[in-house]
Amino acid sequence: MTAILKVDTIQDTAGNNIINEASDVITIGASGDTIALAGTTVTGITQGITEADQWRLTANHSGVGDVTTNWERVDNAVFNYIGTGMSESSGIFTFPSTGIYFIKFNSMIRITLGDTTYLASRINTTPDNSIYSQVSSNYGSLVSGAYGNAECNYMFDVTNTSTHKVKFNLAQNQNGTPLFLGSTDENQTYATFIRLGDT
Repeated sequence: MTAILKVDTIQDTAGNNIINEASDVITIGASGDTIALAGTTVTGITQGITEADQWRLTANHSGVGDVTTNWERVDNAVFNYIGTGMSESSGIFTFPSTGIYFIKFNSMIRITLGDTTYLASRINTTPDNSIYSQVSSNYGSLVSGAYGNAECNYMFDVTNTSTHKVKFNLAQNQNGTPLFLGSTDENQTYATFIRLGDT
């Protein structure tokens, strides 16, 4: 014999909703509840990473300071991003949603100065859309005519997409004009953004 129980809401003995259905949306528990799933196999949950994006420089950047021009989203034929993706204006990147983001900045660098020099990649963030702080940096050491790279990364807790921003900065510790290399065909100096989870 087949039995069918038709209800919209299941409550506990205290009258708290355990399961509720409305407009084809099933809600389990309530805000603040902990939901424990017994067993070792859970299927049908596909949330995972909801945002992942990459941007790169399309041309060489000469000198140091904030990288404000020549940014593009990676657009090779086999590339794709997840979610809405980042947006950029004058080198300042805006996040599409709140969350904790992993940010990686990698620069390919070349120096023409005769002496050994140190070139740095830097990540700068702001919580108020005004004052930026350096939160991560890494130096590469080069001699005249050599190529190298400097990579740094950071986990940024973005609680407000209007105020929490990120930009990238390049620096050196000696005289001369370094080149931070860019290309519209491949990632040379580039940034990666991955939303890891909720804030």
